[in-house]
Amino acid sequence: MDTLLSLERVSKSYRGVYAVKDIDFDLRRGEVHALLGENGAGKSTLTKIIAGIIAPSAGRILLDGRPVTFNEPSDALAHGVAMVFQETSLVPTLTVAQNLYLGNEKFFNRLRGLYISAQTFLQSLNFGVDPAHLVSSLGAAQKQLVEIARAVHHKARVLVFDEPTASLTPEEKRYFFSLIERLRTQGVSIIFISHALEEALQIADRITILRDGEHVLTEQAALLDRDRIIAAMVGRTLSDELYGQASAGRSTRARGARVLSVQNLSMGNMVKNNSFSIYAGQITGMFGLVGSGRTETAKIIAGALKRDFLHGGEIRLMGRPIRYRIPRQAIRDGIVYVTEDRKIEGFFETMSIAENLYVGQMAATRAANVVNMAQMQALAKDWRARLNIRAIGNDARVIELSGGNQQKVVIAKSLLQKPRLVIFDEPTRGVDVGAIAEIHQLINELADSGLAVLVISSYLPEVFALSDRILVSREGRVVEEFTRENATEERIMYAAVH
Repeated sequence: MDTLLSLERVSKSYRGVYAVKDIDFDLRRGEVHALLGENGAGKSTLTKIIAGIIAPSAGRILLDGRPVTFNEPSDALAHGVAMVFQETSLVPTLTVAQNLYLGNEKFFNRLRGLYISAQTFLQSLNFGVDPAHLVSSLGAAQKQLVEIARAVHHKARVLVFDEPTASLTPEEKRYFFSLIERLRTQGVSIIFISHALEEALQIADRITILRDGEHVLTEQAALLDRDRIIAAMVGRTLSDELYGQASAGRSTRARGARVLSVQNLSMGNMVKNNSFSIYAGQITGMFGLVGSGRTETAKIIAGALKRDFLHGGEIRLMGRPIRYRIPRQAIRDGIVYVTEDRKIEGFFETMSIAENLYVGQMAATRAANVVNMAQMQALAKDWRARLNIRAIGNDARVIELSGGNQQKVVIAKSLLQKPRLVIFDEPTRGVDVGAIAEIHQLINELADSGLAVLVISSYLPEVFALSDRILVSREGRVVEEFTRENATEERIMYAAVH
């Protein structure tokens, strides 16, 4: 297996602070090379350099042994390097087929022929996405599948996948791993970034670990295990039972007052006669496969979506009927929603950390909003310390942060609104093992302080680790409820599927 791509002493700095420093990295032909590290370790920066999205401050890239310079992604693509982004880069106003062929269109296009060609290609990948649908109408998982399909369609020699499985169901993951194996046999080289360490150990030939922007180790995957990877990533050992052991000895929290009651909630075909309750001082976990109506239910409660006007059911907050037109009304009543899609719905990417947090505070107050710069900076300093948000300073733009630190900003923006009910939708998606432990601790502290907490997650170990009671959602409604004691992975999956 000879080397196809190599990086020699590559560095990238922002305002004198290194995102990656003196990185040596090589990728062999037909190899799956996993790139691991905590949020802020430099994984995305390094792969964006490879894909021509950002230019290195120092060092050089060699392809087939020859130095190359990628001034923009099209240069990398012309050399056979394509990237699937953690946050999708699709055009929402175009159809799936149009996005798939974007940049490779023929001079004369026959739309029906385009859709037929796209349908055939998607079926060859076992991706169940309608090529005629607008991208804006797709869920996060389907968008991710289109991103993957588009990269494969370019017939690149090097494919970079940044958290490709974060939104996928177990079945979709199996299809994706089969696709990777197929590509490998065809000689395609793959760089694979994932926070799911088991996935990296399962499919990678080699694993490279970064920490604080520097190279820590590169080793054959067969010679590594979860403990050694985590120790290299975070510089300390974490229990192999990250999701289970910390909560194994904890008893179920006592049920407090009923904070939220949902009865026969309905919204089109997505939410159908959904009923459940949330209690103070407890973490209620909600599990379900993609399309089960979990997120839509949460957004109706938080005022981001509207339930059916007639026969839409009833929502009661502390016994009082509520129906919100906009999220701000829910925020002022003490309901906050931490979105699963932080880039689109969670923050203003061109604003700084301080500005984003201050906007969150303004949404929770009824007073006239006059910006107090000193208060804004103090607020950012306080919450950066509380949630360990790693950034150059309060004025760093949120879009410049790693995915995990962006998520912490979104959580901080919600918690400073002093809620009584917090809804976390996939709170640790795209978050590294060290930050997962911090976010889980924060969620537990919120419940211990008496708040009502709803955690929506498609990762069963996370549901088990956090929940005092578990609701299972299927086809738009809660179909089963389990206590902490009688819940098993088999029972929950059976309820979610059958």
